[in-house]
Amino acid sequence: MRGYRWTVLMTAVGTPLVYLFGMGVGLASLVDTGDASFDAGNGTTVSYLVFVAPALLATAAIMVATEENTYMVMGGFKWQRTYYGPNASPLSSSQLVDGHLIGFSVRMLITTAPYFVFLLLFGAVEQPGTAWLMIFTAVLGGVAFGLPLLAYSASLEEDKGQFAMVQRFIVMPLFLFSGTFFPLDSLPGAIRWIGWISPLWHSTELGRILSYGYAEAPALTAVHVAYLLLLGFVGWVLARRNFTRRLGK
Repeated sequence: MRGYRWTVLMTAVGTPLVYLFGMGVGLASLVDTGDASFDAGNGTTVSYLVFVAPALLATAAIMVATEENTYMVMGGFKWQRTYYGPNASPLSSSQLVDGHLIGFSVRMLITTAPYFVFLLLFGAVEQPGTAWLMIFTAVLGGVAFGLPLLAYSASLEEDKGQFAMVQRFIVMPLFLFSGTFFPLDSLPGAIRWIGWISPLWHSTELGRILSYGYAEAPALTAVHVAYLLLLGFVGWVLARRNFTRRLGK
């Protein structure tokens, strides 16, 4: 990761600035001018910037997970073949998966921690005492999305545009329809299911609870956590199986 440390750093700093100015500040100024407010579920309302901030943080983790678990994985198997050297050592294929998980989790932390600092500076957090935990719920969402994607990438022998299709038909719909920029219940019922199965929505909802005390049933909060853990576990098991199949160890 040191080889592209400046790219990682600029992404970690540039992404929150661009999104906060473009969506959180630019769009928020238009929304809030119309006297729009968002129900916190506890008898209070919050501004658009406060509402959208946890979603932007969770999205940053998802984007890192997408980048680290698509072309990087194909490169490890096919182009740079960086998996084969370690696999020839006492390290097992399953341990390579675990190392990859640790690596992209660290990068998500490097991205989301500065992001959270910018949220504080922009006044997008109402409960700093608990809101810092959003960093970890965002990483959990990224892991829940990244591990199944890692398993899929490890199953591909050739790049024939599959990653572009993942970006267009999975990542982008999740980004748009996961309650990111507006409440999920404002969507038509025909597409609301996208949010229900989206790790981004579950991660965002956890972030809103921590950021401004969004009120929801404790059972639903438990569902958010359980779903993300289950998705990550299934992806981890499948990734270890696919790595072992490809590397033969």
